[in-house]
Amino acid sequence: MKRILLASLVVLAVGGAVVLSSVVGGGLRTFFPQEARNPVTHLRWNDAPEEFRFAIVSDRTGAHRANIFSQAVEKLNLMQPEFVLSVGDLIEGGNKTQDVLGKEWQEFDSYANKLSMPFFYVPGNHDAAAKEAAKLWETKLGRRYYHFVYQNVLFLILNTNDPPGSVAIGNEQIAYAKKVLGDNANVRWTIVALHHPVWTANNGAKNGWGEVEKLLKGRDYTVFCGHVHRYEKFVRQGMNYYQLATTGGGSKLRGVDYGEFDHIMWVTMKKEGPVFANILLDSIHNENLTKVITKESGVSTANRKPTYPVRGFAYFEGAPMAGAVVTFAGDPGKAKVGVNAVGIVEADGSFKLSTYTAFDGAPAAANYKISISWRDGGKGGPSLIPARFNSAATSGLQATVTKGANDIVLELKK
Repeated sequence: MKRILLASLVVLAVGGAVVLSSVVGGGLRTFFPQEARNPVTHLRWNDAPEEFRFAIVSDRTGAHRANIFSQAVEKLNLMQPEFVLSVGDLIEGGNKTQDVLGKEWQEFDSYANKLSMPFFYVPGNHDAAAKEAAKLWETKLGRRYYHFVYQNVLFLILNTNDPPGSVAIGNEQIAYAKKVLGDNANVRWTIVALHHPVWTANNGAKNGWGEVEKLLKGRDYTVFCGHVHRYEKFVRQGMNYYQLATTGGGSKLRGVDYGEFDHIMWVTMKKEGPVFANILLDSIHNENLTKVITKESGVSTANRKPTYPVRGFAYFEGAPMAGAVVTFAGDPGKAKVGVNAVGIVEADGSFKLSTYTAFDGAPAAANYKISISWRDGGKGGPSLIPARFNSAATSGLQATVTKGANDIVLELKK
């Protein structure tokens, strides 16, 4: 959004009222008659020259669904951010020929090029982790890590598949980040965009993130990533890290409580720092409330197994395991089911399994092995149950899912 600096403030008396007006370049920008009582809270306009707004889209691919990202493009054009940033996984990619990869990029560009504002590419594992995919990225887009400065805010774009095939940030890239951060020591904020949440693996100590994080320490910054297809917020070094959900990528779409939804992150950069809002794609409509129609294909679901409802209860020493994650692991060699069904335990101990879509249950099979993760304070806290229950191989928990409705009770003991 273009900002216009005020040239002067004019105070006039009109019919007993005081009129506040702003004059810019000889023209009148604002006009409001001030009386003893006024139908307005205040006249501190929310349009400071240093403010701007941008949007971030998350994973489009990884079993992408039809007509999500392409519709997001149309809706971003309604919202009119100043630019759009990504966090990677833009094409299905992987170990394919240059010709196939080229066609996938051509399809993606047909959507991205419809944006009326700049779109910044960020590499994900689908885009540039495999050798051929990395080669085509370099041919097509050049740098896999880079930076830019907008309105005195530094945007540092990192590649978490450096070298290709790994989940890491290489030494040359760390040196680049060090130089960029040193050269831009006085920016008012720093935004870091990358694909993997590299801080969740060994606290980032072995993949290069720990070195980058040391370089960031002491400055105001925010980090955005994707990859997991589930929204989660982290706080590290007193700063916010956001793992975004999806903008079309594979998801069970169980909703906000599960962090599974299609969205854009809307960022308003103010003088004191950024303000964030998650905007679900389904909530954005044009002025006529007409449905956006696009022709974006999705990954085929033809090979999915039929699923059947599974509802259960999980207790530890007789108490409900609220917040625990229950996973039914299929054994493709025996059950001919190579997918996992997952549920989160509610406050009363109940859970419902989801395999492909929200609460669709699980395919019928006789030998599901079950693991349960229940931690104090969420994902990173200490386990509230013996470690053997965390693995399907050692938990000793099994269940059978049959055609029709299934009710399962899990009673864990020390």
